[in-house]
Amino acid sequence: MSATVAGLNLQADIEVDAAIYENDDSDYASSGFETSTQSLTSSVNQYIFENGRRYHSYYGPEKNYQPTDETEQDRLDLHHEIFLLLLDGELHLAPIADSPQRILDIGTGTGIWAIDMADKHPSAEVVGTDLSPIQPNWVPPNCKFEVDDAEQDWTYADDHFDFIHARNIAQGVSNWTKVMSEMYRTVKPGGWVELAELGSVFGSDDGSLKPDNPMLRVWGLFDEALVTLGRPMPDGDTLRERLEEAGFVDVVVTPVKQPFGPWPKDKRLKKAATMALLCAETGVEAYCMALYTRVLKMSSEEAKQVCDATLRAHKDKRTHMYNYLNIAYGRKPE
Repeated sequence: MSATVAGLNLQADIEVDAAIYENDDSDYASSGFETSTQSLTSSVNQYIFENGRRYHSYYGPEKNYQPTDETEQDRLDLHHEIFLLLLDGELHLAPIADSPQRILDIGTGTGIWAIDMADKHPSAEVVGTDLSPIQPNWVPPNCKFEVDDAEQDWTYADDHFDFIHARNIAQGVSNWTKVMSEMYRTVKPGGWVELAELGSVFGSDDGSLKPDNPMLRVWGLFDEALVTLGRPMPDGDTLRERLEEAGFVDVVVTPVKQPFGPWPKDKRLKKAATMALLCAETGVEAYCMALYTRVLKMSSEEAKQVCDATLRAHKDKRTHMYNYLNIAYGRKPE
């Protein structure tokens, strides 16, 4: 008697794909049918390599212009520690409930923010989504990760999350109306959404950042590439508008200075700024190389020269510069 599952005959004859005989070679590999373990891995683990770095490709290489390799993962984790210092140990600024039940982190990257939130709120379910599955396997039991594109329809139910968090995802999002509408739909009435984005506008309080500083050219080209893509870097006002236009109320915007180099007198900022300078060692190329070469059509050599120039400018102790981490949060009306 043939075994069946859901109408399938598990003992039925298996039909042969005639395509395997189209090449005279006798084995699968030589006939173009790769059978290695690597080839059988889900396509979400496939990447492209350029300029000596590994980049995302599953949803298309144009979705994320920053690398996803181990070097970038280390930088992202280091930047998370910088953000903690800048916020005096806080993982967010939104005044969420003491015991949230469901938390979502969009563009979770290495998942470090989601993991910290899961540790802080052990009774909550924390979900992190990202284009690439680069998160660790060993995580708190109340934390999980999913591969997803935030610009597509979300599968979560209405009024599902107590808190939705998104940090530094602006370069990968073109349709903010879609993303914000899905955030509004899936967060509970009374729940909060927080957007945090590093700005590409730099300044100094003592006038030490001069108009001819090569660092300004680097980030000017960076902005030009993102405008070309239709993804201009947001400032605090932009984040406020996105929240308010989506329907959120009680919106608060907080710009937080991120200095570079150990010049701040404040011990906390000095540590953060020293780490930010270390972060820039790989961060400048991570942010700029793919945009320069793919969007602005610069050669790899020219793009590398521009990045090297800004690294030298970052290390000049006579220049006391910073950019802003703009944080905006709003509440869904009851």
